[in-house]
Amino acid sequence: MGLDAVARLGVSILSDDDQVSVDSITLFVALLCGCIVIGHLLEESRWINDSITALVIGLCTGGIILLTTKGKSSHLLEFDEQLFFIYVLPPIIFNAGFQVKKKQFFRNFVTIMLFGAVGTLISFSIISFGAKELLGKLDIGFLELRDYLAIGAIFSATDSVCTLQVLNQDETPRLYSLVFGEGVVNDATSVVLFNAIQKLDLSHINSRAALVFTGNFLYLFLVSTFLGFLIGLLSAYLIKKIYLGRHSTDREVALMILMAYLSYVMAELFDLSGILTVFICGIVMSHYTWHNVTVNSKVTTRHAFATLSFIAEIFIFLYVGMDALDIEKWRFVKGSPGKSVGVSAALLGLVLVGRACFVFPLSLLSNCLKRSEHNKFGLKQQVTIWWAGLMRGSVSMALAYNQFTRFGHTQQPGNAVMITSTITIVLFSTVVFGLITKPLVRFLLPSSQGFNNLISSEQSFARPLLTNGQEVEVEMGNVDPFRPSSLSILLKEPSHTIHNHWRRFDDAFMRPLFGGRGFVPDAPELSKGGCDQY
Repeated sequence: MGLDAVARLGVSILSDDDQVSVDSITLFVALLCGCIVIGHLLEESRWINDSITALVIGLCTGGIILLTTKGKSSHLLEFDEQLFFIYVLPPIIFNAGFQVKKKQFFRNFVTIMLFGAVGTLISFSIISFGAKELLGKLDIGFLELRDYLAIGAIFSATDSVCTLQVLNQDETPRLYSLVFGEGVVNDATSVVLFNAIQKLDLSHINSRAALVFTGNFLYLFLVSTFLGFLIGLLSAYLIKKIYLGRHSTDREVALMILMAYLSYVMAELFDLSGILTVFICGIVMSHYTWHNVTVNSKVTTRHAFATLSFIAEIFIFLYVGMDALDIEKWRFVKGSPGKSVGVSAALLGLVLVGRACFVFPLSLLSNCLKRSEHNKFGLKQQVTIWWAGLMRGSVSMALAYNQFTRFGHTQQPGNAVMITSTITIVLFSTVVFGLITKPLVRFLLPSSQGFNNLISSEQSFARPLLTNGQEVEVEMGNVDPFRPSSLSILLKEPSHTIHNHWRRFDDAFMRPLFGGRGFVPDAPELSKGGCDQY
């Protein structure tokens, strides 16, 4: 009888805990559905986008929960940066690589890398140095040199998701393309920088330490890229050789999804950059693997990846809105709210200055490398590019939690101030800058002018990098308009020349081995599926 009572008690306790979890998840899923419905109803709004909608709903829900729990909690789920990096972020980054228009991305690779990689390093340096000088005078608590360097990486990460939701790829295709390419490279560079900082030995700061830091950064960047390329090719080779679609398209779809996720978790397992790895894997899988599956699997995978990415984006902004009212984090700063405001203002100023210090000089450098006046960035275009990258979002939040909390909680005043300041900057930049971005773009670049007058003869940015369908590669026959006739042309148009050399190598060696467009015929029984546009 006693054992039965204990067993029933244990089951009862377990059931109560499970019921709380089920209630929280049910409400959270209901809120996700509400975000999607309300976002659809506000689709034509000039000011509102899905990110702002999810943030506002999250704030309102957090306020209600805070009142009902009498100030104990404002969210349904505990934030876990590992949960974010392992489960939520991979679908977003992979879909960005999977949907990218590869031809446009690599033809403009130099410009995108200039803004995304070099620009991020410049912004990181300015924010880190400025934070050490300014925050030290505000007496917010003890912060180490590693913390200041981490702050530079945290606030160098832009929120391309929110920016792209605000911009219209039909009205400003060139701007949309540049912001997308820079955003993905920027996020990868920021996370690689953050990881390299964690491994940096700060006990002896000298030239050797600088070389070690540079070596770690390059190692993470290059090895992560290679791993993503390798797993993408492995998936293409497997699906091409065993041809799962003969018996079941479900196996094809399952293998593509699992190998895409495998690239990310393997990178994390080896302490590499999962963001960069899964992005490169997405590009490779869209170039080879996607063409090796049946037409039904093509449709399914494209919509599956896009849907998972969309849900993950809404999840992130909804949770950020709810977590912004977490009373535990604000308890440390309630005695000196002016200090928290001062830190937020200082960091926001550094974000503005840091981005300006690389957008305008690198735009000038880019203009010097371009022969055609129509390809050059004018002052209005430069201001628009600068403004479009000012928003901070989920990556900054996750990195800040990783650096300044343990399991989502913090007990040190300095760390608490940094968390609340990060939340303030994310909310302010997403809502305020997000609301202003669309009217600002329309003011600076009217639709009659836009970027359409800046389309180059090579159409380098004429089409957006993202598309709902697979890019159509125009066959040029024996005529290659980009073929360099001399070394001078190679130096003037390096990205175009490298792209064409890669195309020849790809057609001669890679596609016959790994498959791709034109090398793997569709299954006869599925070739009339009505999805040729994919």
